[in-house]
This record gives sequence, C-alpha cells and structure tokens, in this order.
Amino acid sequence: VQLQASGGGLVQAGGSLRLSCAASGRSVASFAIGWFRQAPGKEREFVAGISWKGGWISYADSLKGRFTISRDNTKNTVYLQMNRLKPEDTAAYYCAATPYGTAYIAGYNYWGQGTLVTVSS
Repeated sequence: VQLQASGGGLVQAGGSLRLSCAASGRSVASFAIGWFRQAPGKEREFVAGISWKGGWISYADSLKGRFTISRDNTKNTVYLQMNRLKPEDTAAYYCAATPYGTAYIAGYNYWGQGTLVTVSS
C-alpha cells in the first residue's frame, strides 16, 4: 500500500484545513487508515482512524468535535477535516495503513510522508 498525504499549510488559529490521504495498491480495501501527528520534540500520536468498509471510526478523545475523518472509496482517499484549529495542533501529520482497526501506532504497517500543519496564534 502506498500513501500520499497532502493539504497541510499555514492557518490562523480558529481556521480550518482538510488533509487528504490518497491510497494506492492492490489491497487498499483491506486496510484501515489512520492519521497521526508529531509535534517537534513530542512522540507521534494517534489522531483519527477509519476503515474502508465502515464499522470502525475512532478519534483521539482530545480532538473529538473539532476533527472529522471521512473517506471516499471511489477515490481511495481518506480525509481529515480539522476545524477550530489551535496553535497546539501544529505538527507534521501522517497517514498510515493497518490491517486492523486500532489506534496503536505499532499496528500500522505502511506510512505516507508527513504534511506539515502550522497554526499561528
């Protein structure tokens, strides 16, 4: 599975961004996709995840209500809509694929490159 993340950029606090993760490969439909983020000096953390066939959607508790994950199966793309952004949301955001619906980073086998999100105060 190959993953391509995009959509990062500079945004003011309170603004919105939508990240995209385009997936390709023969077994795309067998994987769930997760978004993770890593701020400078911090560990990579789970943001949200979704399975291709439905049935599993998960969010980090601290982000519920501001972030929404969705997918477009016709485009093999998973989106992360981020609203009411805060400076502490500044991080590199990564999408990754897992055979399981899990929030644990160790469960993810394939990673895309990061896309940088910077939220200015």
